[in-house]
Amino acid sequence: MMIGVGLTLPAQNLNVFNARRASFKCQKSPLNPTSRRHVSSASSTELTRETLSNLEKLLQKSNQLDPERVVKTSTSNGSIETKGKGLLEGLNLSRIWPEMKAAEEMSPRHLNRLQRLLSKTMEYSPRNNLSSRWREYHGCNDWSGLLDPLDENLRREVVRYGEFVQAAYHGFHSNPAMSTDEAPLPRHVALPDRSYKVTKSLYTTSSVGLPKWVDDVAPDLGWMTQRSSWIGYVAVCDDKREIHRMGRREIVIALRGTATCMEWAENFRAQLDQIPESDDPTQRVERGFLSLHKTRGAHVPSLAELVVEEVQRLIEMYKGEPLSITITGHSLGAALSLLVADEISSCAPHVPPVAVFSFGGPRVGNKGFVERLNKKNVKVLRIVNNQDLITKVPGVFIGEKAQQQQEDNPWTYSHVGTELRVDTKMSPYLKSNVDIACCHDLEAYLHLVDGYLSSKCPFRSNAKRSLAKLLHDQGSNVKQLYTHKALSLNLERDRFSFPMPSCLPSPSQ
Repeated sequence: MMIGVGLTLPAQNLNVFNARRASFKCQKSPLNPTSRRHVSSASSTELTRETLSNLEKLLQKSNQLDPERVVKTSTSNGSIETKGKGLLEGLNLSRIWPEMKAAEEMSPRHLNRLQRLLSKTMEYSPRNNLSSRWREYHGCNDWSGLLDPLDENLRREVVRYGEFVQAAYHGFHSNPAMSTDEAPLPRHVALPDRSYKVTKSLYTTSSVGLPKWVDDVAPDLGWMTQRSSWIGYVAVCDDKREIHRMGRREIVIALRGTATCMEWAENFRAQLDQIPESDDPTQRVERGFLSLHKTRGAHVPSLAELVVEEVQRLIEMYKGEPLSITITGHSLGAALSLLVADEISSCAPHVPPVAVFSFGGPRVGNKGFVERLNKKNVKVLRIVNNQDLITKVPGVFIGEKAQQQQEDNPWTYSHVGTELRVDTKMSPYLKSNVDIACCHDLEAYLHLVDGYLSSKCPFRSNAKRSLAKLLHDQGSNVKQLYTHKALSLNLERDRFSFPMPSCLPSPSQ
């Protein structure tokens, strides 16, 4: 070895080389503190954690010194030359050690990313041109090949429809009371997309009433006991550039979920009734949902009448243009979306393609109703949270195989359409034992959809949807690590009580 060195190094530099060589032998790697001692199989996990911890500290320290992590050297003429980024940049520890996912979530680098998500300013993401494939994204092929992995453009469209429903929630809660003496006045709705304009307000009316003694016991319930309530709206795209991007003019019908006592009472009327317009006695839907869909109020028409009249008017107004109708809803709104789709799919001689994007919807009818929608070519994409109990009712809590056998019974409920299943437990930000309300919360749904990549990778690493609204609405269900981090960043929750949700996420790259 010494002979080889002597042939390649001048004699006067031999002592320098040997000294440096000795220092390398004695130097201990900061990434492997156990390199000098025996490692038993029992302590391998602990040692792996320690190694990852040291690596994380090194990454954090290097990022503080040089965020770009570039290596610069001096050339012969004295100028600085950039060689490239550090070797450790972009290292995803959770991919190398899947069992260390929790440790990676708690790393300082992960918390820095959380800070960016919490402090994100509102902006709109780039919108890809869908004109050549809009029918595919609208469900003409039942979203075949787009769900697993989830297509980035479809993800953005699903989140966009969810935000239309959030606008319906806000439109109701900003003024929930309705007069019992006169027709309601036009209602302003702050839409998440300025390319659309609201053309019609929609109302539902319950056919049941509370006993008189309820007013005596609780006289201050107010709007909670009103029979008729504002439930959503019809909007139409009115921007030429957006119409060109989407390849058609879109009509959107957005419906909120349960809010009043009367609506809750209708939810529990789980008997299956025959659809009034059907001559087939095997086509049945839930009595309470049908009541809210068909009942007229003292000063408002029924939901069915309102939506049919407005859709007919818009079809006539934009005759000759490519049109589509998208109905979206959450919870009760998801159930009513199916009844609305059934109603408008045959309300005119040439009805545009009809699609439903539902979030956390319950079962609505039996197998006969499913076949009825299929014959009408109504496309349905159900976004379902695996932990959401609402998506499992009405029905009997039995095994999946037994449930499929029961669905052949005309008196048994059956789900409609294609399913996109997400899972609360896959979110790195939510607790594993979140409560029932969080599992059904619409913002939690949009958080999970934005993060969902595929069944093999349930939550993508580059999810960009802001956590501000999720932290505000479901703070008790967010992991304490992140709520404490938010407090340490002096982020007051009042800052997150904005009426509209945060910006739409950019498609993954």
